[in-house]
Amino acid sequence: MQNPPDPEHFVRVLAPALREAASIARSLEGRVANRPKAGETTPVKAALTMADTASQEALLGPLLAHFPEVILEAEEDTPTARAFPGTGQGRVVIDPIDGTLRFYLEALGPYAVMVGLALDGAYGAALVGLPREEIFFEAVRGAGARMFAGRSGPPVDAHVSVGGRRVLVSHDLPGAAVERLLAAGFEVRPASGGAISVAPLLAGVRAGLRYVPAGNVSVRGRIGALISSEAGVRVCTADGSEFPDDIHATERALLIACNDEDLEVLVDAVREIER
Repeated sequence: MQNPPDPEHFVRVLAPALREAASIARSLEGRVANRPKAGETTPVKAALTMADTASQEALLGPLLAHFPEVILEAEEDTPTARAFPGTGQGRVVIDPIDGTLRFYLEALGPYAVMVGLALDGAYGAALVGLPREEIFFEAVRGAGARMFAGRSGPPVDAHVSVGGRRVLVSHDLPGAAVERLLAAGFEVRPASGGAISVAPLLAGVRAGLRYVPAGNVSVRGRIGALISSEAGVRVCTADGSEFPDDIHATERALLIACNDEDLEVLVDAVREIER
């Protein structure tokens, strides 16, 4: 039996592929149509474009070449995805375009390309790219987080944004929560889950709030939480407690804040929904 993938090696291999996938997605913006997947329950889950599949294949080629025995949990059913085994060492989670309908096709806010490596049920490595902004993040558990501006920009330590009052939120965040955030002086902007998960690391953004009214924050939506945590950001549940490392733990909200004061506002916003 092979050893589990080394998180540092995983990031070195997948970082160039992430940039390539982001470049593909960006180049096809405005040129591809929605081809909804059958069997999904909502238009958001059903949304699919040629950009999703092409971006995913750009990620899967290097992954298969270097880590052929990982368990793959990919968003789309593309040819290379079928080459991975159902059991193996480590789980790789991929979302080639997070926010296809609202944020890629409708351009309501930043979308994301995401890859995570889970070991023993927790993310050990994470990569998130925001193609439109040309910003890329990567992190290895216990080794900090890095940010790259542009496809070939030098790495810098990822850190909390200074200044700004913007908070990135789920597209369908209930009005009661939005009103609470506005009352606290925030500027509320919708964004994909991937962008929300790294919100305070973006210029002018103070916090992020993802809320799933009758469900669970997806496994894919938790990838960027490792990046924020490694950058010193508060990553919490609906009640303000530390967000669990277990990628399958049931949590209806993901709160991302740069300080305790902002976190308290996010917790209050969730309380307004659930009164």
